[in-house]
Amino acid sequence: MILLQSPSRYLLQILYNRVQNLEKGVELDCQWVEFDDIRYHIQGSVKNPNVLLLSVSLPIPPPETVLFGGLPLGALEAIKAAYGVVAQILDPPRDGFNLTLKLNLSKLPPDEEQKHALLTKIASVREVVMGAPLRAVLKQLVTRTVPSDLGKPVALVHRPNESFFLVPQADKVNVIFPMRFNDSIDTVLATSFLQEFVEARRTAGLNNAPPCLWSPSPPQELTEAFTEALSANAGFVSFVIFSRHVEGRKLDRTVWNLSTFHAYVNYHVKCSECFMHTRMRRQVESLIQALDRAKPDPEKAKKNSPNRSFKRMSLQDGNNSLGSRSWK
Repeated sequence: MILLQSPSRYLLQILYNRVQNLEKGVELDCQWVEFDDIRYHIQGSVKNPNVLLLSVSLPIPPPETVLFGGLPLGALEAIKAAYGVVAQILDPPRDGFNLTLKLNLSKLPPDEEQKHALLTKIASVREVVMGAPLRAVLKQLVTRTVPSDLGKPVALVHRPNESFFLVPQADKVNVIFPMRFNDSIDTVLATSFLQEFVEARRTAGLNNAPPCLWSPSPPQELTEAFTEALSANAGFVSFVIFSRHVEGRKLDRTVWNLSTFHAYVNYHVKCSECFMHTRMRRQVESLIQALDRAKPDPEKAKKNSPNRSFKRMSLQDGNNSLGSRSWK
């Protein structure tokens, strides 16, 4: 099973190159987009090489989600707790972005392991921001706190104009994903993949994994959700998260895997399409080779054919020939 990596590889590489070449003071201005329409913009000047401006644009939220200042609930607190004095939140952010951080590289810890951990955390800003409300709900399982919104679905944005739902319970949290795909072939492959995904959970080696369910119709927990949010052409996938799935370091892993579940499914659907197209092209090539071998070679056929000549016979010669045969 292939999992998407938590830190942005490109952002992590930029941060490392900047830290290792501070004395060069190179001008920096880069923009890029990652899966689920997460847009980044990082800037650095020659005059102050220790300072970087990192801006992040989140997906367009659907109407059922609730944001505070363009960010999910608890995102600001999560940023302060994760980055400390290294990152300062600029208000307002740069135009066209939901968040702008002022990074001071001179305040990175001197220890190499701690520095690596903090740079990796900065490269995981997507997880810190978008996973903040999910992390807060899952933490209640560890502390055994009864949530105030018990049994009510909470919508969280994870793709442009799409959301997934959390349904907190006293001892568990139901995480429900409406699965949508634009292409009809993707829908068929994703439906088959999700059904096999549920079956694979029942194998002996995955007993400790969260229970997983698939249904073509919305679960009962989403009866109070918006009707527009329940349009899913590939069904609904539900995970049941218990306290054992979020204990200790498992929390970060669980938050990331749930936050990027749709991207994970989409990745494997595209890989399946690529594999089938490759197999079909190979099959077509083998059939063409078989047809080419079956074609007769006109030059070879002309060489192998015997040389025969024909002599035109008159009617009298034909009668004489038949008469001679009758006497034999």
